[in-house]
Amino acid sequence: MSTPLHVVLGAGGGIGSSVVQELARRGHRTRAVRRRPAFGQPAGVTALAADVSTAEGARAACADATVVYHCVQPPYHRWPQEFPPLTEAVIEGATAAGAKLVLADNLYLYEPVDGPVSEQTPRRPTSRKGAVRKAMADRLLRAHSTGRLKVTIGQASDYYGPGGTHSVIGTAVVPAVLRGRTVNWPGRLDVPHALHYLPDIAAALVTLGERDDSDGRTFVLPAAPAVTPRHFIEQLATAAGRPARMRGVTKPLMRLAGLADPAAREMVDIWYQFSRPWTVDDSLYRRTFGPVETTAPDDAVTATVAWHRAHPATTD
Repeated sequence: MSTPLHVVLGAGGGIGSSVVQELARRGHRTRAVRRRPAFGQPAGVTALAADVSTAEGARAACADATVVYHCVQPPYHRWPQEFPPLTEAVIEGATAAGAKLVLADNLYLYEPVDGPVSEQTPRRPTSRKGAVRKAMADRLLRAHSTGRLKVTIGQASDYYGPGGTHSVIGTAVVPAVLRGRTVNWPGRLDVPHALHYLPDIAAALVTLGERDDSDGRTFVLPAAPAVTPRHFIEQLATAAGRPARMRGVTKPLMRLAGLADPAAREMVDIWYQFSRPWTVDDSLYRRTFGPVETTAPDDAVTATVAWHRAHPATTD
């Protein structure tokens, strides 16, 4: 019997690249798939350039896979147009290989609630992007229920960490701190906001890929206790040796910024996550898979600052 093959789609992104590193750390045979060729992979990892938005590209990317990790994400403002056909192509590729599919998801499909978000929170999204994410999750779980392929879903909030350049933290917060500029945080600075650290996300997703008891189920992934954005930015500033400068941007100002910036325009759609406490209940994951130690926040922040400093292009 051949060694199981784990295939990571979207290996050039923050979550995908972290999953590749975690698979390599655990000794799994791994294929890292991204749109453009890549070099310098960890031991045991092979690279493949493929366009997985097409059925042909997805089948080639997933060939011979045992587990496929769906970490691909179109541009934020293109989700409604690009995510549905992309996900259909990924389903086709994983099904053709007879592989299990692990979806790296977020929390957008849940309705705004008073209290922590969990798998029991009603799946009634109030945003356009939440509706897209719910349709994706429903489509995948239907495919599982009909026996077409095995599926499991891992959900995380806003993320940060080494390689995390496509989140609000990686694009707007860390670069501003490193330059000594004012961080423009969307919404309120003094309400708790759950953040996931990329290596913790990756470790949890790989466990979902390894474990049969994850099949057909959705899990909110483990995270450190939520802190306020103010506290988090102060942690970053301390680690960077910079002053902590910040302001909370109001919804009208963000809407105004959105006239010229598509990313800012999309933030208004999920404003409820930044205008009230936004925390998670990850107890189902912990009960199912045993005790989990997430990375200490100070260590996570230090590693994040170090990575961004070593990759100055991400702060330009």
